[in-house]
Amino acid sequence: MEDNVKMYGQQNFNLPHDVLKLPSEGKFYASKKKSVKVGYLTASDENLIMASPADELIMNLVRTKLYEPDLRPDEMLNGDIEAILIFLRNTAFGPEYNVSVLDPKTNQRFSAVIALDELDFKKDIQEPEEGGYYRTTLPKSDTLVELKPLTYKEMQDINKQASQYPQGRVAPKVTWRLQKQIKSVGGDSNPSTINSFIDGLPIVDSKYIRNFLDENEPRLDLKKSVIAPSGEKVDVDITFGVEFFRVFF
Repeated sequence: MEDNVKMYGQQNFNLPHDVLKLPSEGKFYASKKKSVKVGYLTASDENLIMASPADELIMNLVRTKLYEPDLRPDEMLNGDIEAILIFLRNTAFGPEYNVSVLDPKTNQRFSAVIALDELDFKKDIQEPEEGGYYRTTLPKSDTLVELKPLTYKEMQDINKQASQYPQGRVAPKVTWRLQKQIKSVGGDSNPSTINSFIDGLPIVDSKYIRNFLDENEPRLDLKKSVIAPSGEKVDVDITFGVEFFRVFF
């Protein structure tokens, strides 16, 4: 099924679609595409929505509806994937998204509505270098490093590798993530140099790298504020579980 899904969207890029601007503006991809063709969800896509396992639904949809033969969904950044998902849901079910939120004052849950069509790109983020890398100096070791955000496939590979790790042992997911995020250390891009650097990396610098990339990866701002029945203001983060698309099921 997965192979069929991968091929479908790549062969049908002349079907009805719209053009979606990518948060990354293509700066991290070889094609440098700033926008992509994305098809609309149709009645036949309900089969895919209902049949796909929870952990495969998101990418099955993107592979099916992204009409760009030279841009692989697995190699896209999370922020661009999220933008495609928002587009698909908006055009299929409308912009109103109901969420269940906890009132911090009463500890009771309440329903709130978020307007997905009001989401905008994150502001005040650092621009990457020409090659799609960020340069920054780590606060503890005072070392200049080049960093890159993880692609969807890289994140999935790390999770898959961790799931296959021997039972009873702690999978070094932080190390694996850093090995993919750090592209050079002090101008040296040799993998052995990077691995040795990671082995002795202070926790302060490790957390700095994670926060730096989280803050600067181009994406939609998925945090919205709602008012609870008690009058408290509550921040809500939009997530993309199966319920995001299984609206009527």
